Amino acid sequence: MSLVVTGATGQLGHLVVEHLLARGTDPATIVATGRRTEALADLAAQGVRTAKVDFADPATLDAALEAGDTVLLVSSSEVGQRVAQHAAAIDAAKRAGVARLVYTSALRADTSPLILAPEHKATEELIHASGLPFTILRNGWYTENYGQSVDQAKATGSFVGSVGDGLVSSASRTDYAEAAAVVLTTDGHEGKAYELAGDVAWSHPELAQAIGEVVGREVVYQDLSPEDHLKALLAAGLDEGTAGFVVALDGNTRDGLLADTSGDLGRLIGRPTTPLVEGLRTLVA
Repeated sequence: MSLVVTGATGQLGHLVVEHLLARGTDPATIVATGRRTEALADLAAQGVRTAKVDFADPATLDAALEAGDTVLLVSSSEVGQRVAQHAAAIDAAKRAGVARLVYTSALRADTSPLILAPEHKATEELIHASGLPFTILRNGWYTENYGQSVDQAKATGSFVGSVGDGLVSSASRTDYAEAAAVVLTTDGHEGKAYELAGDVAWSHPELAQAIGEVVGREVVYQDLSPEDHLKALLAAGLDEGTAGFVVALDGNTRDGLLADTSGDLGRLIGRPTTPLVEGLRTLVA
């Protein structure tokens, strides 16, 4: 029986494997998977088994999974294709008879109007219908998502958005990865859905102050109307679809959909979540 991590070539999946190793998990019991196995060389050097897995190729999934495995299905990064890709992984897990399926979802995915939620909600429904034992990790916002804002502020002293007074309870990617490692290696999580987010909900003026501390200059956040924000993004060279997506996400923030402070994340990892300033520092190192 193994711990199988999909998407280990990505940032979150790779960090999960690192946290599994840090927790003393036998590397021989870990299978790190992804489409580019060469990106897993550092994990293989530590004794972790690796396997090529492509959600579009069911044979690769069947080869990687065995009865009794615990599988972490890291949600695909390919927005618009996630449901089909996740369905392939869930079907393979069912064929193999895995012991438990853990999935990285989105905050309140079953009820939230968050623009990113529908594909996660559909995946959760597939997991429930599969009959497999499961745990759902509904990950909130990553502090690392503000890398572009940090770069813009460092260069110009300001960054823009259309979030209004909306709050965000972000946490660092490593916090979410550690929570996944805990759930994969401890008991008592079957059938549960955790709402994972940072301990503190902060405003964008507070984000500007934190960025200023990190980049060493005064930083101002400029709040625009959604219409003006869209115009600014298009003028900056973003295509219409991407610009509209960014404005919609800011609208979700304005509506409070990223402000969850349930405390589930801190309880799982047994420590406070990474403070905003500390998380931002990793973006300028």
